[in-house]
Amino acid sequence: MGNQLALLAVVGMLAYAFVDQIYFGELPCPLCLMQRIGFVIIGFALVLNIRCGAHSSHYGWGIIGGLVGMMVSLRQVFLHILPGDQGFGKTFLELHFYTWAYVGYTGLLLGLAVLLMLPNRDVRSRSWFANTLVILFILLVFGNLISTLLECGIGPCADDPVKYEGWLWLRSRFGF
Repeated sequence: MGNQLALLAVVGMLAYAFVDQIYFGELPCPLCLMQRIGFVIIGFALVLNIRCGAHSSHYGWGIIGGLVGMMVSLRQVFLHILPGDQGFGKTFLELHFYTWAYVGYTGLLLGLAVLLMLPNRDVRSRSWFANTLVILFILLVFGNLISTLLECGIGPCADDPVKYEGWLWLRSRFGF
């Protein structure tokens, strides 16, 4: 059940970031996209635990993804820590999303460490809740992949994105 709760947290964070991007038009910067990749790596590790059974290598991948994402989010916090700096993007409960990402990575890493220490390794689940979480996670991964391609195209992403460059390139290239 712990793996499912951790996957629910990952799905929640990715979904909120994706809704903020689509609904509020807040395009993610390259560092934000890298933070999403960290959550995706953790999510895949949790999906492996849920589907194939808990294994230390799955937790290892989750921890690596969490550490990478934590370093990226901390880098972005340090970029905007000076007095008077407004930060990048909107805030949620007076903290920017990259700060929340750091908090989320800290909690997920602590959770992965606890799950790794638990003696019961039979965590496979085919329940409706587990199936729904896995499907939602996969849909969010594909949605984020498509939106990133539409935002950045096949080249580097803009430092401060304001429009979907990849979509504009597709429209000019293929005329739709």
